[in-house]
Amino acid sequence: MQLKRADIVTAAIALLDAEGLDGLTMRKLGARLGVQAGAIYWHFKDKEALLGAMADRMIGESADPPLAPGTWDAQLTEYATRARRALLAHRDGARVMAGTYVQEQNTVHAGEMGVRILTDAGYPLDRAGWVIFSLMYYVLGYTIEEQAQAQAGDWEDRGIEDTALLSAMSDVVRSDPDERFAYGLGLFMDGVRLRLAEALS
Repeated sequence: MQLKRADIVTAAIALLDAEGLDGLTMRKLGARLGVQAGAIYWHFKDKEALLGAMADRMIGESADPPLAPGTWDAQLTEYATRARRALLAHRDGARVMAGTYVQEQNTVHAGEMGVRILTDAGYPLDRAGWVIFSLMYYVLGYTIEEQAQAQAGDWEDRGIEDTALLSAMSDVVRSDPDERFAYGLGLFMDGVRLRLAEALS
């Protein structure tokens, strides 16, 4: 049976979920597919290209169904929440996404959707892209830390002295991850609202 690009991405994500990003090698992926690793390079020039395709697949998982009609800030909040959810659906999903600069169908569609939310609200086009990049930096950074924390264990078990920082961080890590994400996202959205009001004044 002919090896297809989409099948490679599916197998790579399955391997990622099973062994994590550090366990995702072209040799192991080839074994999972029943081919030599070299066969994968007919479809992807290197591992970075494969990671880009995996990231694009994950972003595609966040785009369906279309966002419900609503205010721009409600839509942008849902946009970010879906992106986090898609990354959390896969082990080390945020690490896969970080550092990839994909220009494939799903990623382009998601980017255009985010920009359109802002420009329809009156946000200047020349800065709407900046907002979406900053928003995704927050989503990625938060989710990388969230997934890493789940593997590292409790904060108190890391040998840190009892200081004000420990007290503050203990409160953070014991809180609900969804609540923490929503709090940070709310801070971000407050800033976007301020900039939008300035642009419209």
